[in-house]
Amino acid sequence: MSIEFSLPEGLKISSFELNMLFAAKLFEEGYITTGQGAEMVGLSKQAFIELLGKYHVSVFQTDIEELEEDISNA
Repeated sequence: MSIEFSLPEGLKISSFELNMLFAAKLFEEGYITTGQGAEMVGLSKQAFIELLGKYHVSVFQTDIEELEEDISNA
């Protein structure tokens, strides 16, 4: 799928940066895997994972309820 949108005049951001922001958010929300995100931005899976921290996205997608359940089952 391909999308098109308009950006504000004078916005100084590269197409890679936009793609990475979009892929990081999709990964964070659980819509895509790290492999799919890497493919979207043209990186290896490892490079994509390493860059997620720059966008304040954790590779570990576990919420509090899951952690509490894991602790209670330990």
